[in-house]
Amino acid sequence: MTATVGRPAPEFSLEGVITGHAFKNYSLSEKKGKWVVLFFYPLDFTFICPTEITQFSKQHAEFEKLNAVVFGVSTDSAHSHKAWLKELGDLKYPLLSDMSHKVSREYGTLIEEQGISLRGTFIIDEEGMLRYSLIHDNGVGRSVKEILRALAALQSGELCPVEWVPGEKTLGKA
Repeated sequence: MTATVGRPAPEFSLEGVITGHAFKNYSLSEKKGKWVVLFFYPLDFTFICPTEITQFSKQHAEFEKLNAVVFGVSTDSAHSHKAWLKELGDLKYPLLSDMSHKVSREYGTLIEEQGISLRGTFIIDEEGMLRYSLIHDNGVGRSVKEILRALAALQSGELCPVEWVPGEKTLGKA
């Protein structure tokens, strides 16, 4: 199965870790009823990744207000994630390990010859449908503010014009 907007998102069950907790498996199906923001990044202990990962944590309360959970995914091991958390500090969401590359491949982010992921961001609705997909080069960090804007726009059920932000007028029902 390949991730396609407008279709059910590929299921995943991955080992992960959150600050101060033991290793645990996290799955998409257990989050039914919540929106899921799933983001892929290349590797732990790199340069741009900590800026994104800590920004998602700083804005965690905003995701919660939108009934959304966040998962960060790389092809590193859960043990690498746990070690990296000592440098990053407390995160409010788990980092998941895709050492088999299965999930990265299904979501279309895997760079096969390097065994790492491109930067990919996916928004999955409360029914498990993939509603947003963005994959880009590893040299550019993503905007968490834009992801929150897109999430709010998707949840509005309205036609949202360019640069729309919550509270502004929409173009009507989608």
